Amino acid sequence: MSVFEVVAVRYATRETTKSECYYRYWTYGEPDAPIRMDYYFWILRGGGETVLVDTGFAPESGTRRGRTCLCEPLEALRRLGIDPGSVSLVVLTHLHYDHTGNLEAFPDAELVVQRRELEFWPGPMASRFQFAGIVEPAEIDQVLAAQRAGRARVIEGKAEIAPGILALDVGGHSPGQQVTVVESGDGPVVLASDAIHYYEELDRDRPFDVFVDLAAMYGGYDALRELTARPGAKLVAGHDPEVMDRFPPLDGIEPGLAVRLG
Repeated sequence: MSVFEVVAVRYATRETTKSECYYRYWTYGEPDAPIRMDYYFWILRGGGETVLVDTGFAPESGTRRGRTCLCEPLEALRRLGIDPGSVSLVVLTHLHYDHTGNLEAFPDAELVVQRRELEFWPGPMASRFQFAGIVEPAEIDQVLAAQRAGRARVIEGKAEIAPGILALDVGGHSPGQQVTVVESGDGPVVLASDAIHYYEELDRDRPFDVFVDLAAMYGGYDALRELTARPGAKLVAGHDPEVMDRFPPLDGIEPGLAVRLG
């Protein structure tokens, strides 16, 4: 089994509120409060290969939605010494806009995506207003084009993407929302992506406001609890600013850009 260096890259942020982020927040009987949402993608390096888990949002897509881009994803890669052309594999945890931007920069990389996710977004239900606003149709088309060209690998449920990289379809937030478990030299790193946006979701069993299946979202929390029960396992939330405090910064990199997860 391969082991990887695992890095979280923080490329964007926005200021919001708990009532906007948590489903039916008013039912908790707590006053509203400000909260920050950070945006990440993840880098896996090992065995002479560079793997990306998600690709962030395209800058114009983030601007249109009022997000603050701190360092455009492709520029962040360059600052970390990574040529986009050297990326051999791109794992897409789900197909929301903030996870599928910039795909044109990786024309030779193999894409990996869950079948449930890929089949939902070109379908008729995805055109409904509450779904349509969280994806970029042109980016879905890019993934479909890669599949037609034989460059996208479609996986189902629990699958080994590569030695040391395990995928689990938990659903909930998105139809085929994926959790990715990566073996590092320090133990397993559980990249929750948007199965949890914040650690508080899991700690207090509080669903995020955006989902396709509430019961599956709760089931995803249970799956994460089971995965992180392994000795040495580290959980990485998908949008929590706390990620930057829980893990050490990369040596020689400007503060606030990237942390080493394992």
